[in-house]
Amino acid sequence: MIDTLNERSQSIFEAIVEDYINTAEPVGSRAITKRHRFDLSPATVRNVMSDLEEMGLLVSPHTSAGRIPTEKGYQYYVESLLKVRDLPDEFRNRFETGAGFAGKSMENIMQEVGNMLSSISRHTGLVMAPRFQSTVFRQIEFVRLSQTRLLVIFVSESGLVQNKIIEPGIDFSRRDLESITRYLNQRLTGMTIAEVREKIALELREERNRYNQLEQQALELSGQALQEDIADQIYVAGTSYMLEQPEFNTNDSMVRIMRALESKQQLIDLLDCSQQAGGVQIFIGSQANRAHLDGCSLIAAPFSGKKGAIGTLGVIGPMRMNYSQVIPIVDFTATLVSRMLDRESQ
Repeated sequence: MIDTLNERSQSIFEAIVEDYINTAEPVGSRAITKRHRFDLSPATVRNVMSDLEEMGLLVSPHTSAGRIPTEKGYQYYVESLLKVRDLPDEFRNRFETGAGFAGKSMENIMQEVGNMLSSISRHTGLVMAPRFQSTVFRQIEFVRLSQTRLLVIFVSESGLVQNKIIEPGIDFSRRDLESITRYLNQRLTGMTIAEVREKIALELREERNRYNQLEQQALELSGQALQEDIADQIYVAGTSYMLEQPEFNTNDSMVRIMRALESKQQLIDLLDCSQQAGGVQIFIGSQANRAHLDGCSLIAAPFSGKKGAIGTLGVIGPMRMNYSQVIPIVDFTATLVSRMLDRESQ
C-alpha cells in the first residue's frame, strides 16, 4: 500500500518525479545515485524502483531502463510529497506591474490575465470570465439600429459588458428608449442578472393594467433581452507552449491537443468544477480528461469580487509540469484579479 512507503522509498520516488519534471527523460537508478545524496548503491535504488513500479507509481516506458511517474504516481506526489514554493518577487512584480485594469473592458482584462499566466508559467493559460447571470446588474441600454432592431448593452458592477441584438417588432423612438432605459436602471440596479430575469418574468405574469404603457414596454423589452442565457466566455493563451512539450511532439498528439483547446465548452465544464470546489484545485491526467486532454494536468482557482462576479483561471500543461512553481502562480493570480476587480468596481 502507498500509505506504507518508508522514508527512503518516499525520498527516491520524490527524486524520480522531480528529475523527470526537469528532464522529460526516464530516470534510471544510476542517475539517481549520481544526482542525489542518498548514500545508496544503484542496486538498492533499483530494488526500491521495482517496488514503486509494483505499486503503480512508476512505469518503464518501452524498453528503457529508466522509469517515469504514472498518473497515480503524480497524484501521490502532489497529495503527499509536494513542497509548494513561495512565488519569487520577480514574478510578483511582473504580475502587479502588468495588472492595471483601469479603463479596460472585462474582455481585455481576461485576455491580459491569460497572457500573464501563460508567459510566467510557460504553459497554456485559461481564463473563464465571470458568468453574466451571476453578476450584479449595473445598467442596461438600448440602441436603435433600425426600425425593428435594437442593440442591448448590459453592464455589470464588475465591469463585464455584453451585447445582444433583439427584434421587438416595434419602432421605438430614441426618446422612448431613453425613458425605458431610465425606468429599468432605477428598478433593477443592484440585483444579479438571474434575479433581474426572475423579477421581470414575475411582473410580466401579473395584471398588465398595473403598469402604464412605458412600464409595460420596458418590461417586455428587458424580458426579451434576457430571454436566453448569454454564452460563457473563455480565453486561451499560449497554446504553443503545449506543442513544445516532448510528450506531444507527434502529429497525432498535436492535432488532439489543439482540438481539445479549441473545444471551449469542454474547457468551460472543466473550469466549472474548480469554481464549484473553491480554492486552488489540481486535476491530474484522467481528472482533466473530461476536456479530452489526455496526459495533461490543470491547476485552477476561482476569482471573485465583492460585487458577486465569479470566474476561474488556470494553467494547463503536461502531467510533468512543475507543480511546486505553477500552484503559487495560479493562487497569486486569482487573488490579484479578485483584488483588482474590487478596486475597479468601487
